[in-house]
Amino acid sequence: MSFSDVSGPDDLDPYELLSWYAESGVTEALDDEAHDHFAEAPQPAPMRRPLPAPGSSPLRPVPARPMPAAVAAPDDAALTARAMAREARTLEELREAMAKFEGCALKATAKNLVFADGNPAGRVMMVGEAPGADEDRLGLPFVGRSGQLLDRMLAAIGLSRQNDVYIANLLPWRPPGNRTPTPQEVAICLPFVQRQIELADPEILISVGAPSAQGLLGFKGIMNSRGKWVEYDTGTKRIRAMATLHPAYLLRQPLQKRLAWRDLRALRAALDGKA
Repeated sequence: MSFSDVSGPDDLDPYELLSWYAESGVTEALDDEAHDHFAEAPQPAPMRRPLPAPGSSPLRPVPARPMPAAVAAPDDAALTARAMAREARTLEELREAMAKFEGCALKATAKNLVFADGNPAGRVMMVGEAPGADEDRLGLPFVGRSGQLLDRMLAAIGLSRQNDVYIANLLPWRPPGNRTPTPQEVAICLPFVQRQIELADPEILISVGAPSAQGLLGFKGIMNSRGKWVEYDTGTKRIRAMATLHPAYLLRQPLQKRLAWRDLRALRAALDGKA
């Protein structure tokens, strides 16, 4: 067969022509104009803001939303709390000052200010940690399960909150989720409870739980410091003070009630002048 017998591309129908190109290794179709395939792709033209319609107000940029006011620094909040606490001359004035205080973020999430319960003229003042859910709802300290246990513990040594005991908390607002108060929160609220102790002027101060024992008495670790008598300076005089286990802890660890019972017996002996 001669070279003239081989069909060329001009002799094929369109389908056979495409097949012939494919067999020949031609896989791309080119147009009539040359293209530089190494040139950068053209950049899209910048979008232009549409002009306002005739008679309408011109478009103006939307102002940025203002930043929220800065929260007062913990040191500044503590100084404000100290000044407000010093101005209070009575427990009622102190309660009103705490209700007006805006330096603690816990106030924004709490339902109520939990100030105190019991007899302000009682010989004993007990200071717990912070309100729980029941306390936050009712606005009174130690009214939940731990409060009921505390009442039974006091009754076991002949005391009651109605007659003999004045009860407050290190923090008057409930931390979310009943979490442990942060050192900053304690530092901010501490001037209020210190003034509360000074105005109540008890014979004996009992710190209930580790945060109260650390915040008021400077103890590190409740298990090693509970049951030990120390002196607390109220600002006008020095009184006897002791730390004990929190009733909420005793509900979780019933075997530790024996330690709390020793502390209660020591309290009773002190009130009777025997210790």
